[in-house]
Amino acid sequence: MQNLKQYIHTGAVQDSNPRYHCQDPPTRPLEPLSPFQIGDEGASGLGSALANCINLSNLTLDLYSNQIGDEGASGLGSGLANCINLSNLTLDLQQNQIGNEGASGLGSALANCINLSNLKLNLSWNQIGAMGTSGLGSALANRINLSNLTLDLSQNQIGAMGTSGLGSALANCINLSNLTLNLYRNQIGNEAASGLGSALANCINLSNLTLYLSSINVQQKFKVKSKCLKSKRLVVFKILLW
Repeated sequence: MQNLKQYIHTGAVQDSNPRYHCQDPPTRPLEPLSPFQIGDEGASGLGSALANCINLSNLTLDLYSNQIGDEGASGLGSGLANCINLSNLTLDLQQNQIGNEGASGLGSALANCINLSNLKLNLSWNQIGAMGTSGLGSALANRINLSNLTLDLSQNQIGAMGTSGLGSALANCINLSNLTLNLYRNQIGNEAASGLGSALANCINLSNLTLYLSSINVQQKFKVKSKCLKSKRLVVFKILLW
């Protein structure tokens, strides 16, 4: 099995053995099967199953709003850590409750996916603070094969410290060429936003960058922009304030 797409939207299942969809995704979203959600037990069970898929190279998981906490996120991550041949991963965990421990645990797992080149990770609305962001960032740092990254951390509490740690980590992703980073509603402030711009300028191969920010003024927006544009290779740059 090299390709796996799994869709578990709100209320799709309530057990530790979620359904797999190994063919192309359906033309419309799956209808809910019950009024329940998979929770930590289901997420951990899914992780245990994935741990056996050592040849898996492409994985899409949609676990949006499934009452998954730090235990479930760590259990899922433990399974992903065994997928050493994984090169393309799309993981949607928005509107769960994984918190700092879950984000750090997930990050530690992704650190083992040494062949990961394309990553789309949605962790919005997950009660993640600076500690969880730093743990996640540490995992992404030095991922030498990572070339395309979409990271959504909107509606969390990462603050200035978390933003700084994340920026420093991303600066070490030397082969990163395409980055979309959503930090909307995280109270990062002007100084941290400026530091983020300086850090991203060190991504020497970055050619496409899209930033979603809030809690900074328009003047600061132009400062961030000018720092990012110091990158010699940057071709497409967008910074959006919400």
